[in-house]
Amino acid sequence: MACEIRLAREGDAEAISLVIVDALRQTNARDYSPAIIDRVVENFSPAAVRSLLRSRMVFVAAEGGAVLGTGSLDGAVVRSVFVSPSAQKLGIGSRLMAALIGAAQAQGIKTLSVPSSVTAQGFYARLGFEVVEDRYYWEERTIVMERSLEP
Repeated sequence: MACEIRLAREGDAEAISLVIVDALRQTNARDYSPAIIDRVVENFSPAAVRSLLRSRMVFVAAEGGAVLGTGSLDGAVVRSVFVSPSAQKLGIGSRLMAALIGAAQAQGIKTLSVPSSVTAQGFYARLGFEVVEDRYYWEERTIVMERSLEP
């Protein structure tokens, strides 16, 4: 799919929020209870996304003005990588990750980590990330994965 990977702008906040909420409710819902999904959704309102834009390096995948995916770099941690359910399995997530990895390498980061959902673990594994820890927040499981960026 021919989409542009670029840094997010404040005007993208509502579209980013919608992509994340749709992905959580449609894709991640197969691995997490409705209560967990509802709790995570609260963290991605348009106002919360605008706040994240000020504290992280946020990328979007856009085509024809529509935001199809997003991901962010928070220091040496990849966060909030989501692709709209209608655009999943088209390589958008991999392209977003390539941009995030490139940005991390440009900053001299040697090891990149990602707190992965159960849903995304296979995706990150295919990109060379390895499991280093399981964390539980009440009944929510997060899989911490890492990848060396050194040649």
